[in-house]
Parts: sequence; C-alpha cells; structure tokens
Amino acid sequence: MEKPNQSEYMNDPDEFPAHMEDDVPEYPDDYRSGYVALIGEPNVGKSTLMNAIMGAQISIVTRKPQTTRTMVLGIFNSDEAQILFLDTPGLISPKYLLQKAMMQAAEQAIADADIILHIADLPKLHKYEYKVDERLVALLRESGKPCLAALNKQDRVADAEKKEARNALESTGVFKAIHPISALLNEGIDPLLDELVTLLPVHPPYFPPEHLSDRPERFFVSEIIREKIFEKYKQEIPYSTEVVVVDFKEKKDVDYIAADIIVEKESQRKIVIGAKGAAIKDIGTKARADIEKFLGRKVYLELHVKYREGWRNDKNWIKRFGYGE
Repeated sequence: MEKPNQSEYMNDPDEFPAHMEDDVPEYPDDYRSGYVALIGEPNVGKSTLMNAIMGAQISIVTRKPQTTRTMVLGIFNSDEAQILFLDTPGLISPKYLLQKAMMQAAEQAIADADIILHIADLPKLHKYEYKVDERLVALLRESGKPCLAALNKQDRVADAEKKEARNALESTGVFKAIHPISALLNEGIDPLLDELVTLLPVHPPYFPPEHLSDRPERFFVSEIIREKIFEKYKQEIPYSTEVVVVDFKEKKDVDYIAADIIVEKESQRKIVIGAKGAAIKDIGTKARADIEKFLGRKVYLELHVKYREGWRNDKNWIKRFGYGE
C-alpha cells in the first residue's frame, strides 16, 4: 500500500481537498504520524482493539477465527498525532488461495508499517505454557521495525499469569514494551497509545482529521453483511462466502443498496436462502439495522445469493473480489 504523500499539501493551501480549503489546519512542529500494523493469530482481538481505539466499528468482529480477510485502515487522530492502524488477517498456515491472499495482506501491512503491534491472547498463552511462536518472532525480528506487544484479555487471568506471559515475550528480545490490556473492556489502551505516539516519526498527518478510514462506504456495507453470515452459520459456509455490493444509490429519503452473496456450491446457496427465503430475510434484516446505524440514514437492502464453484481456489475470482495482487 502506497502511503499518501499528503505532506506535500500541508504547506500549500491550494492543494487541500475542496472541503478543507476554508479551514487549513495547523500542526505543531513535533506532530507525529505513521502506520501501526496489528499482527497476531486469529481471534486474539485485533479488530476489537482497533474498534475500541476508533470508537466505531471499522473492522467486523465475530467469535469465529479468520473473520478479517484483508487489511483495513483505521485513522486515529489526537492533538499531537495521527495513528494509522492496519488491522490484518490472523496469521495462519494457508490451505487455499484465499488464505494465501490473506497472508499477503498481513505481510504487506508489516512492510508498510512504521511500528508493529503484536496482539497476544493471554488465556491462550497460559493454556499453551507461554510458548511464543518462533516463526512470528523471526518475522518481527526480520522486519527491522519497532515492535510492541499487547497482552489482550487481561481481565480473564490472574496477575501471576500476566507476569509469566510478560516474561515469555520479554525473553524473545524483540519487543520494546509489553502492555496488558482488555480490548473488550477498554482497559490499558491509553498507556499503549501514549507509547505508540512516542515511537511514531515526526510527520504531518497523512489524512484529513475527519477521516476514519480510506475505505469507501461500499466496503463497510459488504463487511457488515458478511459479519451477519458469520454470526448465523457454523463450519464451512461463512468461510465459503463473499459479499459484493453491486448497486449503491443515495436518495433523498432512503438509500438503495443491492448486494450479491457469493457461495461455492449450489447446496450452500439453498442453505443461505433458507426455506421460503427465511434465512436470507433474517440476514438482511440484521444487516440493514447495522448498515443504517453505520451510515446514519435509512437503507433499503436487497440481497441475492449466487454460487461460483470453488471460487476460494480460483485465482481469477480471488483477484476479481479484490484479494491479492
């Protein structure tokens, strides 16, 4: 991902976007800005942490692993810094082309980042006797980037277990600091943010302060629909599903949105539709409520279910759906 060179227009008001022309912001000389990659195994709380920091649902969150499929940017602004968080898919050993593309997104985030923040699951570390993945340690060391660690879900373990986990991470020698946090309960996040700011390069903001992400509304709409599918179904169907917004019209009273839900098999298509359309209606009802909350306006949502045989292992469909190169 190429970083936007917005520093070029920081000293030239004529180059600001039209909506900023009348109010060119001023920033102190020691203002800091940069990218922070959120890295970790599936289901450790990367997306929950970014949403907590942003105060908005930028990344979808479910109890199932591998929910995040691509790199999602969250833009956090304060008086002294702009932190650009890169939420990434959980680190796994890929089994099919979609998962390979997901790992490429994580690797790209590491390459783009100024700082790497490793999110670790405290209860899981305790369960596996505080063994730290050697491949992860090697990846962080090879990056040459400043690395911090956040020990998430601290509310679920005793102090002695936190100490054991801290010792295990410190022994790797790759982390500048280790912060116990609870992303769900919003605990320990402010000290973590303060430390991140000190490690960021001195640089003007890359994005205007009112931006929360670089993604369009269509992306977040498709992610909300996909989240409802993950919440409704178990096993294979959520992982075989992609959502494509095919129409998005903003109107005076209600927006019109049409989306295709793509599955891999005809049998999956029938399940997602359900008896007399009950399942797809349930998905649409729940998705529409969250889309309206996210957009702040009324929405008419139309969903269709289609199947593309084996799309997760088809490089053409992977590319068409926006994954990988």
